[in-house]
Amino acid sequence: QQWLHDICETNGWEHRQCPIIWRELLDRGGKGQLLGGLNDFLEYAQQYYGITSMMLSEEMLDIAEENLQAYLEIVKEDEEVKSLIKPMQIWITSASVPICYHLIPLLANGEVFGMTTEISIHLLDTEQFKEILHSIVMEAEDMAFPLLRSISEHTKVDQAFIDADIIIVLDDVLLNLEVQSRENSIREVSEICQVYAPLIEKNAKSEVKVISSGKTFANLKATMLRTYGPSIRPENIIAIATSWESAAKAMLARKLNMNTAGVKDVIVWGNITGSNYIDLSHAKLYGYDSAIRGPPNFQRPLLNMIYDSKWVRSELLCAQSRLSSRVSRCTGMLPAHAVATVLRYWYHGSPPDEIISVGIISEGQFCIPEGITFSMPVRFQNGNWEVMTELEINETTQKALGRLSHELVQEKLVALKEINEMHPYEEE
Repeated sequence: QQWLHDICETNGWEHRQCPIIWRELLDRGGKGQLLGGLNDFLEYAQQYYGITSMMLSEEMLDIAEENLQAYLEIVKEDEEVKSLIKPMQIWITSASVPICYHLIPLLANGEVFGMTTEISIHLLDTEQFKEILHSIVMEAEDMAFPLLRSISEHTKVDQAFIDADIIIVLDDVLLNLEVQSRENSIREVSEICQVYAPLIEKNAKSEVKVISSGKTFANLKATMLRTYGPSIRPENIIAIATSWESAAKAMLARKLNMNTAGVKDVIVWGNITGSNYIDLSHAKLYGYDSAIRGPPNFQRPLLNMIYDSKWVRSELLCAQSRLSSRVSRCTGMLPAHAVATVLRYWYHGSPPDEIISVGIISEGQFCIPEGITFSMPVRFQNGNWEVMTELEINETTQKALGRLSHELVQEKLVALKEINEMHPYEEE
């Protein structure tokens, strides 16, 4: 009855009993012509086409019942098939930010996880952003991605991360020293992670992959999620540095007047959204237009091609503030592409012999203190990553690693101190 009411209301028809029969006139620009019930239809067919049905009403009812049962069986079979295909559950926090808006199409088009992997996306944010989440959900549904099984909005944090395979943390904290101190900003980061980490342990799958991104404190978020979620596998918590890689490569490509895609193996060390070091000692150029040319896989050391060493020292290696400003001004495409790229590498492997910078929980590689999230060179293979510890680093880089390590250790200590002061442990 409800279906009949909706059909009639949509088309402006008056019809109160089933069956209802109408003729579509879409090819003529019309919305449809109501024929009426069964008797009206038979009369129409007789007058318009000269066709008369010789079946009795009982026979028609039997056919209708048989068709209904066949339809119900098909629906049941489709539901059973769909139930066997478990979609990948992806949760995105602070989902009202522009990064999420640009990230959803990249995740749903099949290029990240493969053309046979269905996904379900869960958007998490506070109640004040409910309308934005609803708009994103409706727009994603309108795009009708074949691999997007479902997309939903969530505003209750206690129900977050249920059955999550992947969690993308996009929460940012205001970093404006004129408004509040850096210590207060760090405390906010710790408080967010203190809420998320136990929920991840409780609700997410045991092999859940957690990605920290955003414009501020990407390393610290990864560190604190590991601190407050000790059962989360440490190798499954990473911070995204690809946006910095891409910005540095673009700056180099403009200097060399070449395609950015030909610049490879630029390493981002340290605090991704804070103090970091751009290492060019292993960088290579492919397809560079010079006197010496070769096949597509022919590469040249980047530093050998930039003869202006003063530019390297003053414009790039000391361009921390400019690169930081450039990355932070991105409206969402660059960081969204960075997250999607790293996820694709994580599941399908990174290009052979290519260096990818990722923030990971340090285990002492390159003499970096353990327990802090530090961006360093890795490769992805067989669903895992490994640090490229075979790379040789020069004295300049080693000094930079020591300075950056100290800063990240201090940042972690401040975060733990702020939380301990708010929630002191009771003495037994």
